[in-house]
Amino acid sequence: MTQSHVEPVTAAEDAGDGSRPPAGRGWLDRYFHITRRRSTIGQEVRGGLTTFMAMAYILLLNPVLIGGADVAGHRMPHSALITATALGGAVTTLLMGFVGKVPLALAAGLSVAGVMSTQVATRMTWPQAMGMSVIYGLVIVVLVVSGLREAIMNAIPLPLKHGITIGIGLFIAVIGLVNAKFVGLGTPSDPVTLGVGGHLQGWPVLVFCVTLVAIFMLQARNVRGAVLLGIVGGTVLAVIVQAAGLTKAADWGLNVPQLPHNPLSMPDFSLFGHVEFGGFGQVGYMTVAMIVFTLVLAGFFDAMATIIGVGTEAGLADKQGRMPGLSKALLIDGAGGAIGGVVGGSGQTVFIESATGVAEGARTGLSSVVTGVLFACALFFTPVMSIVPTSVAAAALVVIGSMMMGNARHVDWGDRSIGIPVFLTVALMPFTYSITPGVGAGVISFCAIKLAQGKWREPGAFMWVLSVVFIVYFALHPLQSWLGVH
Repeated sequence: MTQSHVEPVTAAEDAGDGSRPPAGRGWLDRYFHITRRRSTIGQEVRGGLTTFMAMAYILLLNPVLIGGADVAGHRMPHSALITATALGGAVTTLLMGFVGKVPLALAAGLSVAGVMSTQVATRMTWPQAMGMSVIYGLVIVVLVVSGLREAIMNAIPLPLKHGITIGIGLFIAVIGLVNAKFVGLGTPSDPVTLGVGGHLQGWPVLVFCVTLVAIFMLQARNVRGAVLLGIVGGTVLAVIVQAAGLTKAADWGLNVPQLPHNPLSMPDFSLFGHVEFGGFGQVGYMTVAMIVFTLVLAGFFDAMATIIGVGTEAGLADKQGRMPGLSKALLIDGAGGAIGGVVGGSGQTVFIESATGVAEGARTGLSSVVTGVLFACALFFTPVMSIVPTSVAAAALVVIGSMMMGNARHVDWGDRSIGIPVFLTVALMPFTYSITPGVGAGVISFCAIKLAQGKWREPGAFMWVLSVVFIVYFALHPLQSWLGVH
């Protein structure tokens, strides 16, 4: 083996006196460097199982989030969305385990799915939307391979990145509140109301409230897998309510909480491979470009921070953030966008819940292999996944949104040049029910305030270019009308 193939020795691999721990004799140990990273096969299996339990909620939430999109006058088959979500998670997580060799699990990213369901799928066919997912994934791969990721990371101010994450979290929370019918549409003078007509109505809303509070209580007790346990408990309650005849089946929305006759079924691959890259003329190529940019933004920066953060917690990264398999991990994460498009379930990205497996001792890619295998097993339990009603899954969306709000502590709200752009980014995403306006307002206002302060050089050329692009985006309709373009 040449020196170029030897992974750098991290603090976790160094025995302290300059010598490495003895190499294991089994092929699993040798391939995944289990002994070198101070782990055991038992720790890796336990870590992989814990990670799956912590993020298995995505099998329920992603189909609900995407399934609500009105695509060409109809909605996606729920069973096919569950299959696509499980398949995408299995393929990308197994790749991360076998190739990246780090304890990171991937699945459909909720921020990406939010863009897909509200901005992409409503404007084009689902194969075209999946084509957009493939494109954004390939763009991230090119950014990683070319080394441009450092330039992009340095160009966009860190507080604005935090603002984007906060805004996406609020956006996801609003989607959950609307799906649960906890928040409803009112009148022009009172556009948003509590429930229907200012009142919470029906058992599904009550189940949503109970599930939401239960998850928060479990999290406050630091219970591992709190989101998944809350979903299971809320579903059991919903099944009891439905079996008791307290509400009609139609009140639950997409999924009726009824026990299936058979918990097993063959996967529904009807969405697999349906990808189109043309026919964007009716949407507008400027809009397509902005959507791709938004998808890249939604999937790229969070993944970079998650990979480094989990790697550091696992003891795999040094003080400079270097860790074995980093470039491979970034490539696989970028490829996850394309893989998610091919399987038909939205772009895949690294999940912060991987940290739960690390807390259980996971240090190598073997834990990711375990998680990936469990995702593959989920392909055959679609009837079980279909029991979970929208109101229960919506509670988990609100919880995830609250977790993403934690980034607010990193923002210096007293500095107007930071606080105002971040505020606009955060506020406009949920209020416009769209991510792109929030990103655009944040970029433009940041550059405008720096210009007003006489610090126009501070944002950098890349940010000024982005400002021009977003100004064109916001003024696209007036420009088209002025130019006579329809």
